[in-house]
Amino acid sequence: MPANPWPNGPWIVLAAAALEAAVGYPNAFHRRLPHPVVWIGGLISALEAGLNHSGFSQITRRLLGVATVAIIVGVSAMAGWLVTRLGGLWAVVVVGTLGLAQRSLFDHVRAVAKPLAAGDLDSARITVGHIVGRDVARLNESDVATAAIESLAESFCDGVVAPMFWFVVAGLPGLFVYKAVNTADSLIGHREPRWRAFGWASARFDDLLNLIPARLAGVVIAVAGGGGWRIMLRDASKHASPNAGWPEAAMAGALGVQLGGPAWYDGVLSQRPVLGEGRQATPADLTRALRIYLLSCGLLWLMLAEGGLLWPR
Repeated sequence: MPANPWPNGPWIVLAAAALEAAVGYPNAFHRRLPHPVVWIGGLISALEAGLNHSGFSQITRRLLGVATVAIIVGVSAMAGWLVTRLGGLWAVVVVGTLGLAQRSLFDHVRAVAKPLAAGDLDSARITVGHIVGRDVARLNESDVATAAIESLAESFCDGVVAPMFWFVVAGLPGLFVYKAVNTADSLIGHREPRWRAFGWASARFDDLLNLIPARLAGVVIAVAGGGGWRIMLRDASKHASPNAGWPEAAMAGALGVQLGGPAWYDGVLSQRPVLGEGRQATPADLTRALRIYLLSCGLLWLMLAEGGLLWPR
């Protein structure tokens, strides 16, 4: 029995990251076996449908929301523990790829960049609508680039840095718990009346789990982009989220553009704060953002390799 219950953590995460970058989650495989996030999403939706009744008081709904988070955390941690216990090292590496989104994030954003660079605004609008929730019919060329850059920067934390961080810290159970809580935040952690009380716990727990990774993501983007520190430190707190502003402001600073600003959601204009300074984003800036993203992932790999050399045996 090794002294460290999670031996060689960074090396295992690095192996999973390399494998995920190489193969991702193939569509042919997904058609036969849905991604585990779909499974946990189904559990969360079932719990919400069964527990979040409008007739309950706000306090009761909040407590039931806490219970929901406790259930999905327990199920996810147990699943991660069982795979680690029964499957061994390579099972952890292979299954660990399911919690990382380096390749899929790049592919989704590049799918926006290609038609946008070719001047096909209609196709770019449709494609960016797959990754953002705003009213895409209203978007001009700069708006599409801005939306895609924002999604790339924020998802760099949610889909890459934070999963790697918790994978290193707590192994497969930590990775699974993070993905479950992040999925719950996406599904029920909203401020609309239906979810305000019930989704409170998932939103706050997601904020907590992203506290360190978001700031790390901002630092990595600033290093990879050769700048953005001043804008990150100045503008990160302007964002409505306590965490999303860090990678987004860092990307805005690295590119020398403005992100944020007014955006339409379901026919309602949202006056979001502006992150960064200078000009509006262009299709060329989206291409630059993708290069910064790739360099940022490379820096994370280097950090994992260095961490593996220092990791206690």
